[in-house]
Amino acid sequence: MKPSFLPRLINPPTEDPGLFVPFRFKRRALLFDLGDLGRLSPRDLLKVSHVFVSHAHVDHFIGFDALLRVLLGREKTLHLYGPPDFSRHVAGKLAGYHWNLIHTYPHVLAFEVHEIHPGEMRTTSFSSRNAFRVSGPQQTTAAGGAILVEPGFTVSAAVLDHRIPCLAFAMEERLKVQIIKEGVEALGLPVGPWLTRFKARIQERPDPGEPFRVTWKTQQGGSGEKIFPIGELSQKIARTGRGMKIAYVTDAAGSSENASRITALAADADILFIEGAFLYEDLSVARKTFHLTAREAGALARKAGAKSLQLFHFSHRYTGRETELPDEALAAFNDDRPLRNGKAQNAKGPAGTSVTR
Repeated sequence: MKPSFLPRLINPPTEDPGLFVPFRFKRRALLFDLGDLGRLSPRDLLKVSHVFVSHAHVDHFIGFDALLRVLLGREKTLHLYGPPDFSRHVAGKLAGYHWNLIHTYPHVLAFEVHEIHPGEMRTTSFSSRNAFRVSGPQQTTAAGGAILVEPGFTVSAAVLDHRIPCLAFAMEERLKVQIIKEGVEALGLPVGPWLTRFKARIQERPDPGEPFRVTWKTQQGGSGEKIFPIGELSQKIARTGRGMKIAYVTDAAGSSENASRITALAADADILFIEGAFLYEDLSVARKTFHLTAREAGALARKAGAKSLQLFHFSHRYTGRETELPDEALAAFNDDRPLRNGKAQNAKGPAGTSVTR
């Protein structure tokens, strides 16, 4: 079964980080980080409903202005997620412009900014109705690992150390449900809105004996109804399978604490998008700048049980040597033997930013 979203890195690996995640069959997308967004069209940006920002360093947040420019004049509420103090950074961006004519815009643009704190989420609202000043008091809700829960997917976060709190994210589809048309016809049931309800309920993994009510409108203007145990109905009209999982990790020190959080967050990911800023031979530089080496990225992907990894966020010092970083990550991904003289041994498979086991 095909996944419902199609993630892709926005920029080449030596440029600003960012992951664009459009949904299949929906005019909707998510963004992970707000670096340079120049490679995304206005049509792409207008699809974005939620943005997940790892931290407010310039290469991860400068794209906020481009997104704001495209959304102005539209009726929209954009949700942004970030680490502690993130709302202050959004407020600073919005305060950088004059809004004396914003009242002439016919549509309202609003930002709901969610800060991820230990055990809770703090939400601050900004609206064009009042020139993007803070709207009302900050709201606090309890939060665990999952920071966004929708019927079709969840997004979770982990706090990493980059000498400031930096968020890593995982996005996971709920149980995938594919309708067997022949099974529906064999039961004498028409297609209709009830199938959407059915799929949503199956994704919640109900008790198989739970009754499910199938209702429909007849051509004569009346209505029809049949009731089935949902487990029995599922066996006859649906195939189910594990949904896709992706993880996004950037700007993290190569510490044991970060490693534990990354591997837990990215466990069994289909794709782990992870920074590999430096070669292992430059480990001392990686430590000073609180970044991962490509070798560490590959080892973390292997330990997490990821099916594949895509390396990004390379230091500019490797311009012209970009293939060396995925080579090193691939060696660690496939083989946990140590490096010799800073070089990965026995790399298997093709080089490139995308590495698959």
